[in-house]
Amino acid sequence: MANTNESRRVVEQSFQVTGMTCAVCAGHVQKATAKMQGVLQSDVNLATEKLTVKYDADLVDFEKLKKTVKDAGYEIVEPPSKTLRAELVVEGMTCAACSAAVERSVKRLDGVKEASVNLATNRIILDYEQTMVKLSEIKAAIEKAGYTSRDIEQTAEPDKESKRRARELKTMRIRLVVALIFAAPIFYIAMSHMLGIDLPIPMFMSAHMNPQIFALVQFIMTIPVIAAGNRFFRNGFRTLFKGAPNMDTLVAVGTGSAFLYSTYAMVRMFMGEADFIHMLYFESAAVVISLVMLGKYMEAVSKGRTSEAIKKLMKLRPKTAIILKNGAEIEVPLDEVLVGDIVIVKPGAVVPVDGDVAEGISSVNESMLTGESLPVEKQEGSAVTGGSINGEGLLKLRVSRVGEDTALSKIIKLVEDAQSKKAPIAKLADVISGYFVQTVIGIAIVAAAAWAIAGKDFQFVLNIFVTVLVIACPCALGLATPTAIMVGTGKGAELGILIKGGEALETTHTVNAVVLDKTGTITEGKPVLTDIRIYGETDETEVLMLCAAAERGSEHPIARAIVNYAEENSISLPEPQSFMAVAGRGIDAVVEGKRVLTGNIKLMIDNGVELSASRNDTKLLSVQGRTLMYVAVDGQLTGLMAAADTLKPSSRQAVQTLKSLGTSVYMITGDNESTAQAIAKEVGIENVLANVLPGDKAGEVIKLQQQGKKVAMVGDGINDAPALVQADVGMAIGTGTDVAVESADVVLMRGDLNEVGVSIALSRATMRIIRQNLFWAFIYNIVGIPLAAGLFYAFGGPAFNPVYAGAAMALSSVSVVSNALRLKRFRVKKSSK
Repeated sequence: MANTNESRRVVEQSFQVTGMTCAVCAGHVQKATAKMQGVLQSDVNLATEKLTVKYDADLVDFEKLKKTVKDAGYEIVEPPSKTLRAELVVEGMTCAACSAAVERSVKRLDGVKEASVNLATNRIILDYEQTMVKLSEIKAAIEKAGYTSRDIEQTAEPDKESKRRARELKTMRIRLVVALIFAAPIFYIAMSHMLGIDLPIPMFMSAHMNPQIFALVQFIMTIPVIAAGNRFFRNGFRTLFKGAPNMDTLVAVGTGSAFLYSTYAMVRMFMGEADFIHMLYFESAAVVISLVMLGKYMEAVSKGRTSEAIKKLMKLRPKTAIILKNGAEIEVPLDEVLVGDIVIVKPGAVVPVDGDVAEGISSVNESMLTGESLPVEKQEGSAVTGGSINGEGLLKLRVSRVGEDTALSKIIKLVEDAQSKKAPIAKLADVISGYFVQTVIGIAIVAAAAWAIAGKDFQFVLNIFVTVLVIACPCALGLATPTAIMVGTGKGAELGILIKGGEALETTHTVNAVVLDKTGTITEGKPVLTDIRIYGETDETEVLMLCAAAERGSEHPIARAIVNYAEENSISLPEPQSFMAVAGRGIDAVVEGKRVLTGNIKLMIDNGVELSASRNDTKLLSVQGRTLMYVAVDGQLTGLMAAADTLKPSSRQAVQTLKSLGTSVYMITGDNESTAQAIAKEVGIENVLANVLPGDKAGEVIKLQQQGKKVAMVGDGINDAPALVQADVGMAIGTGTDVAVESADVVLMRGDLNEVGVSIALSRATMRIIRQNLFWAFIYNIVGIPLAAGLFYAFGGPAFNPVYAGAAMALSSVSVVSNALRLKRFRVKKSSK
């Protein structure tokens, strides 16, 4: 437990000490540690072998404690790291300089290992050492930087955050309307004076007839605009005084300077100096504030649209559920539903929680969770996911998961986490943003001073100073990456693809080799009976009956395929009189008084069964990759059964789509070479890695990486975990409920192999948008700031007005967010070959 004591950082911590055998030993350890500089208190418990030390963390660390205890003749064990992860909402951030300031303030704290601020979501993700720093200290550091933090609302009220955003937008809209109502007349009045156009203006405020009233009216009408945009001044000057200026600072200093100087000019006009009418900048202050407010409002509206995927998922969660209790239906809040309860789901209703069908038959629409448009049939024993929509049947579900354990909650959490994580490409923008505002202020001062030295009048110098401050836009830099990631990951969730963060999204676009696990990925993972060959005079139905009856007690996948085929064809299966499993061979059973042998060729040879009749069939079926089972009755070969793990309907098309994206496709399997090649040929894969044991799959991925390839491994996320972790991008084939596959970077919820190509295409589209955003954000500032500083003017080009600078600055942020929103229209073309 960490405690702060005045200026010292006092920490109390317990350590395991080994080697102590008696009270004297404990006394030695206690005395030795108590004498250390910085140790305030030391206690040793011999029974638990624990040393508890209260110390000044600035003077004492584990290494010093270890040396002291070792010198006393004992050993101290370093405690496991107590690193915690927390996520907070940070309020008051308006640009990339703000997020950079928050990150710097938090990272300065001892014990904070990582801090990542996402401007688009206004959240910070923290990894910190619990024994060294408290969350309250981190919050205090955020407040000291000039911002406020709060805990994220619990998902029990999913619409609370959206309501809060709606209130904020309403307030912004009211303030914007007020600013525009007063800024528009000021601009109209001032334009006649600025442009020399004779616009109809009341005589009492004419610039020519009553210049003092002309100035006073603008002054009075500018005040409500400043009041409406008071946030810029409040936040801007607060962060300036704290040494971390942001975009609000630029607006506040720029427009504030224009307003104060205009007020000074107005006073001089009332003192009889009419020439000061040419030095009024009230319209610049009012219009710039209004334009920036308009840009911020449009940006907020656009940012709200980036998280629509989460909003849609949250809307799927009903607030109540109908449970069956003592024979009666009772509607209760969702929080009161417990595992094991029976929940009634009426036709057309949303399934409130995860469960298994206890009674009823219906079709369920799972499209919002998996992206699969076709309803899925559900019957007794079927798993049903909360958030899906029931069809026409009445279902009674036995609840299996509630609250944060449900699939829907996990999906929402994964998408939220993904949208909060930064992509590596954002690091450059983060570094620049950290110094951006200070640099701009410096450029504004230097540019103004240079023009003053060059002999320009104060009006021109002020114009340069204000324009440089107003045109600079760190917002575009800060929003370029996170908005695209939010929309990209949200679009992925809509398509049934969960991408775990910006890094996974960025890495996926570099993939040029895809390794597909065969079983359960390319194939269904469940063998089916494909061929039956009959020998002798026995008919097919009898051979099937005898074979399936003998195999009823076997759990072998091929045996299950034969039994299922017999049952599907309504063949009655008698109970065998005797049954014996022969290890590594097959089954030896007696059915209806006949001895039935079913198994591999070794079982037949061991029992002297003549196999020459099946020789040609064996060769043909083996080449096709079939798994064979021989059937002998009373010592005579009567049948040859062939089974195969069938391809998923989408596999061939998915492979062709991957090839069209320019990736090399590999199939990896434990099957022998001939079986593997047969499957690979059927699906269109040329690169086959056969005879690979599960533990060796990661090694095969390493070999491809050593060839310079960026590898995506696609598997079930459990058996293939080492390979999924080793790959540059691990993609887990999911079912819509197994969404927390820790070893994967991407979860393909439908289990459709086409989603691999969609993931790569979506990643490439997102990275293309990010690069465009960063390019335009950099170009905007690289061109705009020198233009505003008068560099072009010095060589005969135009000078820039603060009003146009304000409009350009507002447009830059909105354009970045709008460009990111284009990802919502993302579609991938599937190969038709």
